[in-house]
Parts: sequence; structure tokens; C-alpha cells
Amino acid sequence: MKRITGILFALIVLGSCNSQKVYSDFDISYSRSGGLSPVYENLLIKGYDAHYSFEGQGKKYRQDFKVPQEDLNKIEHTLSRNNFRRIQEDHKKIYDHISTSVNVKKGPNEGSKTDASSIMPNYRTNWTNITNAFQELINNNVKKQ
Repeated sequence: MKRITGILFALIVLGSCNSQKVYSDFDISYSRSGGLSPVYENLLIKGYDAHYSFEGQGKKYRQDFKVPQEDLNKIEHTLSRNNFRRIQEDHKKIYDHISTSVNVKKGPNEGSKTDASSIMPNYRTNWTNITNAFQELINNNVKKQ
């Protein structure tokens, strides 16, 4: 009986570890979270596969989809054209706003940026262009109920 219980426990632990893999194994991620009425939005891209989740405003979505090559190229081009790696984050304290983070784990634009504290004024237009490209990708590919 102890052996069966041990095997079941091991399977449960392995299953729960594997279910979190989607959140750690990605090439590009875009996430928004926070606010007075909290919103949690995540877009994780690995190769041509994307995982999208949204929770907030009384709604909850989860969807997996394929990202077309042209959309991936557009994201990469937008990151490069707007000097993603050179964007400077401000370190002011900002409370109760929705912050956005972009993480790129491979390629020429590898890096991580967030507007949790704000973006320096000289780079705000670049940051807006980048976040708009991700929102466009979401709007074109995610079917919300």
C-alpha cells in the first residue's frame, strides 16, 4: 500500500511540474498585470507556438495558437527598429497601474524590459510601438468568448 501511495505521489508531483513548463519555456513573452482592478495577461511564444491567457474584469481566457512567420518577423522587426535592448527603465515608484513586461530569450533583441516603474521619456514612443505590436498580434489571433 505504501508503495502504491508513493508511486501516486510521484506521478502527481511530476504532472504538476510539467504543467508549469509552458510558463518557463518560451522564446518571447509579453505580460501585463496589476491595477486597481487586477488584470493578468500573458502571451508566451516558443517557436511558432503561442500560449495566451487572460484573467480580469470578470473574464478568463486561455488559448493556444500558431503564430504565422510574418507575425514573428513583424515582432522581431518592431523590437529591432525601436531599439528594444537600449530602452531605459525609470526607477520611480508607481503604484496601482497595469505594468507591462517584455522578455526575449533568444535572437539579436535578447533582453527584458518592464514599465513597472515607468520608461524614460526619450524611450516612451519606442516602448509604445513595441507593446502595440504585441497587442496587435493578440487581437489578430486570439478568439475571445
